[in-house]
Amino acid sequence: MEDKKVIFSGIQPTGTFTLGNYIGAVRNWKPLQDEYNCIYCVVNMHAITVRQEPAKLRKNTLDAYALLMACGIDPEKSILFIQSHVKTHAELSWVLSCATQFGELSRMTQFKDKSKRHPDDINAGLFTYPVLMASDILAYNADLVPVGVDQKQHLELARNIAQRFNQRYGELFKIPDAYIPEVGAKVMSLQEPTKKMSKSDENPNACILILDDKDTIIRKFKRAVTDSESEICYREGKDGINNLMTIYSSVTGKNFDEITSEFAGKGYGDFKIAVGEAVADHLAPIREKFAEYSADKEYLKKCYTEGAEKALAYSQRIVSKAYRKVGFVDIK
Repeated sequence: MEDKKVIFSGIQPTGTFTLGNYIGAVRNWKPLQDEYNCIYCVVNMHAITVRQEPAKLRKNTLDAYALLMACGIDPEKSILFIQSHVKTHAELSWVLSCATQFGELSRMTQFKDKSKRHPDDINAGLFTYPVLMASDILAYNADLVPVGVDQKQHLELARNIAQRFNQRYGELFKIPDAYIPEVGAKVMSLQEPTKKMSKSDENPNACILILDDKDTIIRKFKRAVTDSESEICYREGKDGINNLMTIYSSVTGKNFDEITSEFAGKGYGDFKIAVGEAVADHLAPIREKFAEYSADKEYLKKCYTEGAEKALAYSQRIVSKAYRKVGFVDIK
């Protein structure tokens, strides 16, 4: 690989990406391919911290892979693979678990949140999966990790683990930094605009999925919660309109002042339809590409097999060094 900085990012295969996943993370991955050595991963091992139906997990994993390609991730430019195909992630995770403090993991807010949501299945994997996340990043000595606001805590843990390992055993791991896009870093629910958009929301109108058809997208935006005022402008206390403006800005490239001018004198109804149409038009090429890749199973398999081979070759060098540093005996 060329001597560029390395970016690593992964996404869970928990069904179709939301508009929030897309704007906050996945969309930003495509342009990074020209500036950085990019390594992108469908993190299906993380998915099983919550009970999964095996056949559905397999389908969601392949769909997520095809969706990443449809969103512009090019397997020729980037390393794009499925996490469970690359054994080094799990191998490094054990070593890093032994360099992670119990107290650090117990402070992870996502563990607390998921434990509340799944009180009947508070498993050890749910507790330790931030270490696997650190392994995902450190196995490639990533310089940068595109993260949403809610993932900053996990990246901070990865940095702490890397620093602790380096202090104990000598320099090996780079200390990764966050790569956070300025606009659209957090897309909120259309029904509760103080909450992040989530596909697990019980209200189907709260969330846009990137494979939703145009009519569905416009219908959901028409039902978006706003406020009792009528002015389309970005300011405190207008959470619903602020969210819609953020989304509109993200898909049109217009700034908030331009949006305010464009809709001066117009009502919320007109604005909601305009946002819906802009989002639907923006996502249309992704839906078409996804259908194309999903239909060509042989090509998809070729891409994820070659991606796994590249990822293993890359990460094996770093993980082998980590094994030697902790005192494990080489097999050859």
